[in-house]
Amino acid sequence: MKNKILFIICLLFGLMFINAGLNKFLNYIPVPDDMPEAMVKLTEALMSISWLMPLVAVVEIVGGILFIIPKFRALGAIIIFPIVVGIVLTHTINEPSGLPMALVLLLINLWVFFENREKYLPMIK
Repeated sequence: MKNKILFIICLLFGLMFINAGLNKFLNYIPVPDDMPEAMVKLTEALMSISWLMPLVAVVEIVGGILFIIPKFRALGAIIIFPIVVGIVLTHTINEPSGLPMALVLLLINLWVFFENREKYLPMIK
């Protein structure tokens, strides 16, 4: 039962990041009109670095795909972790209303780290 719950959560998590990555290339999700000024400035600054958003998009897509596949989930969790940390920091500093969802993403990522801890042990020995 635990494995089925973990798979469903990881599937949704992975699909969400695949969607976010694809949106950076295809721009099909509209930007909210009521976005705070701090978020607008941050977004403009990040978009001014021409290579950054395509890189983040590729990391989100690859990490999301790997996160869905049980065999590669541990690798996907490592790849997607810096993105999740960035999401948490962005919502902590610039847009606190999104912080609860960001923390849920962080907890899911940490749960996958915990569930795959035996795969990470050789890296620290």
